[in-house]
Amino acid sequence: MANLILLVTCFIIGVLLRRGGRMPDHAPATLNSFIIHVSLPALTLLYVHDLEVSGDVGFIAAMAWLHFALAAGFFWGLGKWLKLPRPTVGALMLTGGLGNTSFLGLPMIEAYYGKGGVVTGIVADQLGSFLVLSILGITVAGLYSSGVPTARTILRRIVLFPPFIALVVAVALIPVPYAGWFATLLHRLGDTLAPLALLSVGFQLRLGHLAGNGRNLALGLGFKLFLAPLAIFLLYVPLLGASGQAIQVTLFEAAMPPMITAAIVAAEHDLDPPLATLMVAVGVVLSFVTLTGWWWALRGI
Repeated sequence: MANLILLVTCFIIGVLLRRGGRMPDHAPATLNSFIIHVSLPALTLLYVHDLEVSGDVGFIAAMAWLHFALAAGFFWGLGKWLKLPRPTVGALMLTGGLGNTSFLGLPMIEAYYGKGGVVTGIVADQLGSFLVLSILGITVAGLYSSGVPTARTILRRIVLFPPFIALVVAVALIPVPYAGWFATLLHRLGDTLAPLALLSVGFQLRLGHLAGNGRNLALGLGFKLFLAPLAIFLLYVPLLGASGQAIQVTLFEAAMPPMITAAIVAAEHDLDPPLATLMVAVGVVLSFVTLTGWWWALRGI
């Protein structure tokens, strides 16, 4: 509960700082840069190093990859049908295909499933959502941003993406125990991510943008909060016969609202930043209702 209160408070502070003119308009760019280059790499180095996987890890890790594949196909087709601008399609693929499986996901899992479910959430985030963002997300951002980047350019963006570098380093350091001071340092730096991310999203929120983005927002959140998790549920449970708490938590993670970092990446690549910000802000608010519904629906599996 304390984590949720923190997220909501930072979001509201961001809104108030913008309205009060207490921060310059370019502040979100600075905050986002710190998140990408410091906060997220620190969390990656911290959690991947101690990650232990077992049991249903295949189902857990695959969820985010399946989710993004569904989003890419769905919004590509939707974009063709509705003749949406390429930046809008890219923004919807990123925010509709990647869930907030850590900053909101982990506190929500602990609230609904207890501490025992958090390990599943970490696997879903680190081996799923995080890798998808670092590889497929960056690729989509490059393809749908201005110009048509070459394969070499996209590969370079992936390899030089700071969180991806941190992931490679974290895996390489798994056999090496961290010193206490170093783990504490990573923890403190990583703790800045959620407050700064919500502050940035709140600062960028413009309710006036709802007028021009209502349809796209409804389509994006309808897919992210309902259609995609339903499709993965139908695949995992009736078709593949998966069950148990790990699967419940995995499907619960699939129903999370859009990933904050995905919106930040979209904004950095100029992929319809107003829509990307709305997807995160409105999605977080709606998810407090939709996640309760999913938790209730998943109890019997």
